[in-house]
Amino acid sequence: MIVTLHRINNNYKLEAKNDTDSTIIYDNTKSGGGDDEGFRPMQSLLAAAGACSTMDVVSILKKQRIEEYDLTVTVEGERDSGKDANLWKTVHIHFALKGDVPIEKAQRAVELSVTKYCSVSKTLEAAGAVVTGSVEVI
Repeated sequence: MIVTLHRINNNYKLEAKNDTDSTIIYDNTKSGGGDDEGFRPMQSLLAAAGACSTMDVVSILKKQRIEEYDLTVTVEGERDSGKDANLWKTVHIHFALKGDVPIEKAQRAVELSVTKYCSVSKTLEAAGAVVTGSVEVI
């Protein structure tokens, strides 16, 4: 797996591109000297945890023949402070499903993702973060 980053202005703005030419824009905050026109690297780590876990949940529900639902995922994190590298201390991934989805199956899918399958969550845990998940069916 290869990802290439290219600086696209004379400041902090970067374009990351993968091997299929999909892109993510990164930037620093205005207070950090950037233009605040993209994800900050630590935000993208939260997004990656949410995306990884979401793909697990969708896959688990598909195997149970549950495919028709709306899904919104919110990832919230808290970082350590006062250190040279302020790592994620806690990460919480919340799934809101709307549709005919049995709550027990949704809960089990989230539990399996967060505790067993999500590689990004496991990477964050290896760095000391506590990763949790929750689900609601509307």
